[in-house]
Amino acid sequence: MNLNDLRDNKGARKSRVRVGRGIGSGLGKTGGRGQKGQKSRSGVSIWGFEGGQMPLHMRLPKRGFNNIFAKDYAEVNLGAVQKAVDAGKLDGKGTIDHAALKAAGLARGGKDGVRLLGKGEISAKLKFVVAGASAGAREAVEKAGGSVELIGVVPAAEKAAAKKGSAKKAAKAKA
Repeated sequence: MNLNDLRDNKGARKSRVRVGRGIGSGLGKTGGRGQKGQKSRSGVSIWGFEGGQMPLHMRLPKRGFNNIFAKDYAEVNLGAVQKAVDAGKLDGKGTIDHAALKAAGLARGGKDGVRLLGKGEISAKLKFVVAGASAGAREAVEKAGGSVELIGVVPAAEKAAAKKGSAKKAAKAKA
């Protein structure tokens, strides 16, 4: 067996179908789209359209509730924090806040800050500055000799409203 004898299995590589390229291709003229009508034209987007009848996705009942005022916290478990400290990703000497946890790759998202959860063990003496902490997490940190300081984080929705309000005040002041 030589390198020049290597071949793909039969049927492993199939050339793509070139639609609308003449009668000899077998998909010329109408290009497999049938005759006339909206769906034979280009630029058609009628997924879910049922000819004016109420579409199925609109007939089915809606379920659940999406709270627009819910706070978005990045949830971080104590076990993950301890792992990061042991691995040297987090500096145990300084304060551990949202920025430090994000840099260590522990806090993802969390527009309204970090919430500390008590899953896992913690042995390092750490000082946390976070938006929230469960009772179990706070107890475990204090038991290890650390402290948890809660900061009042302004929710993202309130920040946006304040920004909008300040823009209106600035516009009034100019007038």
